[in-house]
Amino acid sequence: MEEFLGNYKRSKLCGKFSLKDLGKKVTAMGFVAKYRNLGSIMFIDLRDRSGIVQLSFLESIDSLLFEKASHIRNEFVIAVKGIIQARGKENINPNLATGEIEIIVNELKILSKADTTPFNIGDSNVNENLRLKYRYLDLRRADLQKQLLLRNKITNIVHNYMSKNHFLHIETPFLGKSTPEGARDYLVPSRVNQGSFYALPQSPQIYKQLLMIAGYDRYYQIAKCFRDEDLRANRQPEFTQIDIEMSYVSDVRDVIKITEGLIKEIFNKTLNLNLKSKFKQITYKDAMNIYGSDKPDTRFEMFITDITRLAKKSEFVLFKNSAKKGYSVRGICVKGAANFTRKEIEQLQRIAQEYKAKGLISIALKEDGIYSSISKFFTSEQLKEIINKFEAKQGDLILIVADKNQIVCNALGAVRLAAANKLNLIDKNQYSFLWVVDFPLFEFDEEENRLVAMHHPFTSPLEKDLKYLDKNPLKVRSKAYDLVINGQEAGGGSIRIHSRELQKKMFERIGLSDEQINSRFGFFVNAFNYGVPPHGGLAFGLDRLVMLIGKTDNIKDVIAFPKNQNAQCLMSEAPSEVDMKQMEELSLTITGEKGSGV
Repeated sequence: MEEFLGNYKRSKLCGKFSLKDLGKKVTAMGFVAKYRNLGSIMFIDLRDRSGIVQLSFLESIDSLLFEKASHIRNEFVIAVKGIIQARGKENINPNLATGEIEIIVNELKILSKADTTPFNIGDSNVNENLRLKYRYLDLRRADLQKQLLLRNKITNIVHNYMSKNHFLHIETPFLGKSTPEGARDYLVPSRVNQGSFYALPQSPQIYKQLLMIAGYDRYYQIAKCFRDEDLRANRQPEFTQIDIEMSYVSDVRDVIKITEGLIKEIFNKTLNLNLKSKFKQITYKDAMNIYGSDKPDTRFEMFITDITRLAKKSEFVLFKNSAKKGYSVRGICVKGAANFTRKEIEQLQRIAQEYKAKGLISIALKEDGIYSSISKFFTSEQLKEIINKFEAKQGDLILIVADKNQIVCNALGAVRLAAANKLNLIDKNQYSFLWVVDFPLFEFDEEENRLVAMHHPFTSPLEKDLKYLDKNPLKVRSKAYDLVINGQEAGGGSIRIHSRELQKKMFERIGLSDEQINSRFGFFVNAFNYGVPPHGGLAFGLDRLVMLIGKTDNIKDVIAFPKNQNAQCLMSEAPSEVDMKQMEELSLTITGEKGSGV
């Protein structure tokens, strides 16, 4: 029969007992992590979120208690009373914070029994789907608890820092209006207003701007966001961001100063990393040209080199377009990689092709000569010019892409990262912080054959580029900025548009008619009629920050109850079918076969 807790009160968490408690009568509670019955003495490792403490039961002292303890199995929940005693020198466990002491138990309550678990709680090498199905068991693992405790610590740091800097914590609605521009919305049908739908927020963007218009000039929120999009290892349908907005700022530096301070506070208080220097800044254009990415990993070098001028001298078919506007030939020099096998180079070629490159040209500078499929298209002097341009030496490997500028940069950026990982050039214990600024205001969407906002349609252009807005909009740069940590976009934001005329023009440039502007953003645009302070802000991905600090590459490790790659919760079996009565109340019907998505 399982017992009630009664008047038992926990003295401390299991992992907090120490030599300072010697001789004290204590009460401890938790899960049984391990038991060892040696005949006349029994040891139990008692676990809670703080760690493990060893319990000792001696048959010679209390045979009835010992008999009761002998029925305990892994994951039973128990409460004990006993006396803290030092372990003998030969029994000290240096791997445990409590390894110098144990509790000699004189009272025991078995609060809850447990069946044999579907997997060993301490084993992380278990099929992920099985662990997600029994997530409440998986969350008992020390490494996952460590990540969630870190997440809690970071959120507390955020609250303290933002409060200290006079920001107000204000919640915004989950049920809002669908304003499709970017990822797909999650829609929620309304029973009261049948035929109408709410949308779950992709971010609190519009609401936080409305708060600035309402006069709450410093806002922040630990905000839950939702996006119905294809998932990756570091993407979930619901995620959390540290959302920040402030009024009376018109310069990027105003927002960067306060938010950079927050990041420094977080890294100092979690990793004891005292970051005193200002984070480096680079323009979007330079980031793409030098690293091939708008979120470059700067923990290693290997820069992109432009050889378009030299390539024009060749009759090589892939270099023929290099003279055209918007096309180029560029490459990277991978130091010490001349002996990459054909298979290894083909792997890098496939990566380049994933980014739409037609191919990846290699020049290997080996001991016995230069090996390249394009050697015959160049004179030895021209080939030497190319090698010198890369500052390549014997033992190096040059990798080249020729195509449209965007394709060239993206492909080389991905190849650069893959080569660095292959050669172990990245110090995983190092943190590199970089602000990327001056993003383009627009980009051209070839599928939709129109301009789209690179960040979102509320981003302010640089004043000096306003002259291009009508005739050459792709030349307009924005007051947008991203913080990149170790090649990961940790957060991004912008100075917002506060002029109603400019906001209307922005909507028009991305192809929205007056009717569409009214339908999607009418309430927001109307607010611009009543005075708008200049404002700007930023949002950091909380999940990604925890991943970076906790050194995990899987977002599921830092979220208590994540979804799988199909956006399913295997534990609760969501999403699931609902009763026909609920469907009727919402006036909804499903057409097509089950699972067809119709």
